[in-house]
Amino acid sequence: MSDKDVRPAVVKADPNANIADLLRIRVEQSPNAPLFAVPEGDGWRDITSTEFEQRVIAVAKGLIAAGVQPGDHVSLMSKVRYEWSVVDFAIHYAGAIMVPIYETSSPSQMEWIITDGNTQWVIVENDELAGRYQDIPEASVANIRHEPWIIENGGLDALAELGADVTDEDVEQRRTRAVSTDVGTIIYTSGSTGRPKGVVLTHANFVELSRNAAVDLKEVVEPGASTLLFVTLAHVFARFISVLAVHAGVKVGHQPDTTKLVESLGTFQPTFLLAVPRVFEKVYNVSEQKAAAGGKDKIFRRAAHVAVEHSKALDAGKVPFGLKMRFKLFDILVYGKLKKAMGGRVKYAVSGSAPLGLFLGHFYRSLGIRILEGYGLTETTAPVSVNVPGNFKIGTVGPALPGTGLRIAEDGEVEAKGIPVFKEYWNNAEETQKVFTDDGWFRTGDLGELDSEGYLKITGRKKELIITAGGKNVSPTQIEDPIRANLLVDQVVVVGEQKPYVSALVTLDREMLPKWLANNGLDENMSIEEAMANERIIEELKSAVRRGNQAVSRAESVRRFVILPDVFTEATGHLTPKMSIKRANIVADFAEQIDAMYDKENPSGISMG
Repeated sequence: MSDKDVRPAVVKADPNANIADLLRIRVEQSPNAPLFAVPEGDGWRDITSTEFEQRVIAVAKGLIAAGVQPGDHVSLMSKVRYEWSVVDFAIHYAGAIMVPIYETSSPSQMEWIITDGNTQWVIVENDELAGRYQDIPEASVANIRHEPWIIENGGLDALAELGADVTDEDVEQRRTRAVSTDVGTIIYTSGSTGRPKGVVLTHANFVELSRNAAVDLKEVVEPGASTLLFVTLAHVFARFISVLAVHAGVKVGHQPDTTKLVESLGTFQPTFLLAVPRVFEKVYNVSEQKAAAGGKDKIFRRAAHVAVEHSKALDAGKVPFGLKMRFKLFDILVYGKLKKAMGGRVKYAVSGSAPLGLFLGHFYRSLGIRILEGYGLTETTAPVSVNVPGNFKIGTVGPALPGTGLRIAEDGEVEAKGIPVFKEYWNNAEETQKVFTDDGWFRTGDLGELDSEGYLKITGRKKELIITAGGKNVSPTQIEDPIRANLLVDQVVVVGEQKPYVSALVTLDREMLPKWLANNGLDENMSIEEAMANERIIEELKSAVRRGNQAVSRAESVRRFVILPDVFTEATGHLTPKMSIKRANIVADFAEQIDAMYDKENPSGISMG
């Protein structure tokens, strides 16, 4: 690529490399070093690179013995767990192609991926997921060549036994078959703006991105690094990190149950985390409410304020003596306890999917946890840009990774090119053509800005721009993200297309609500309906909306909002598997409530005055 906007790669591309090579090289370089860890008793048992590859080869032999051919499509449906990575690499070693399915998918969603993605073999985690598979019409699974192997019923052991007579040479022939330009996986988009599309990612997308990203993130994936994955591996975000970890020799643990996350962090003690901003918001909000329950809410808020001021002073190049002393005091009283709750060793966190917010970015930075915000899509194998430890800017998603280019189109859309950009949409040439410019740049659909140093800031989603009746363009996410940071808010959806002003739909966080009620001297068993009418809750929500309004002009600010008794979930069709809102679905399903806020004679909802 000769484009001046593309940053040169720092690792020379290997046209013959495939994803399986990353594991083979890791075994050669550190055969006895821990590459994974699994829960055992009250702690974790390490699994070396060699042990992991041996299990991968055994399962790959079973797939070959079962009849899996090179290029066949194998779907895996499971929560994040050690076996997910075993199956992933076993499919590569068998020369096949993984087409993952979110473990939260309904039978109809499974049916679409299986039929559109031409799946021929299926592996599921448990009987419950196998039951969902059984609910798919027979005609849609006619191409499936074997009943699903069920991990929790010994399915991988059965495969290993089945492949006992397959030789190592047979596996090696399959393992080395693919080259960099061949299809490595097909990952379906979350469907936030329409029917999920199959994103074709090549071996080079993962291999070259891993090798180049590891250079930029060398402090994060340094020798001895470890991470605890709790984000679904069916999504490209965690999938890429899992491959990067194999390449870099990072020890990986898994925890699918987020209610046990704090306990697992304490025992696993990772050095970096992978999470979406909502996780960091929850950690902060839970900590604040715990402090309030102990009568220490003022101390906590003061400590948070000092942490943010300390971080900003670091950016300015000088921390005043008084601030330095206050920071040291709160490090003992508050910050140390928070760091211990996250395992005590976390130095970095990689965050994506949505903006984190300046306040939390500065807050965690002063705790010694640098949250490295990045940006990418399924179509870019996850990251096209990320902040790096040595030079990161809070409020941005960093500069382009090596081998990657970013530019801003005339209408403000972010365009990308280079190593991580996908090959095509599976069976969808028309959509593929739509998203590429004439000179080969991928149209991301996101709006953004590049500063003078090449750091990217995402300002909204192109398809989600709201145009009011007065012709004002409004980017909903700029208002929603600060509002959603409030501990009482679960979801917020800004509306106002062709309306005289901007309004919002708000849902309450049912996990945080009882804690907030108890800490504010109210009945913690208050019903949702009662909470919706409670004046103190309404005032708290108005405060959250004011915070969101501060990020935009008066013409873009929320003038009225309504509290819904509903909970947005994937099952209701209002959230994607990665918990992003499906805006079009929500606007359609709550059209009556939206219209009522604009009733000229008697508008419903809560006025911001």
